[in-house]
Amino acid sequence: MSHSSSPQPQPQPQDQHPHPHPHPHPPVVRPEDVLPEGVDSTAINGLTVRKGSVAAFVANALRLDDLTEGTPEHAAVVTQLRELAPALRTIGLLDVFRPRSPVVERILAEVA
Repeated sequence: MSHSSSPQPQPQPQDQHPHPHPHPHPPVVRPEDVLPEGVDSTAINGLTVRKGSVAAFVANALRLDDLTEGTPEHAAVVTQLRELAPALRTIGLLDVFRPRSPVVERILAEVA
């Protein structure tokens, strides 16, 4: 009695993307690839993005919870968040992360 075997589908490698990009990205991006040592800013899509923009935004967003709306301190933090928002959009941070704070989310929506 003879057994016929049908061809088994070959497993696809897990690291292959189904639609490869015509311009592949490097396998990993390190901080020094974005801003080399000694460089404090870079132009991305025509906008100058300073080193520390993300950290400043996060620090101000956290600080906002401790401030009373209508005070000069609150207004200053909101102004700074509005000024930093375009940099966050430009680098793609808001494509990956959403703020937990409804107030911060509203500020970002106003600047959009």
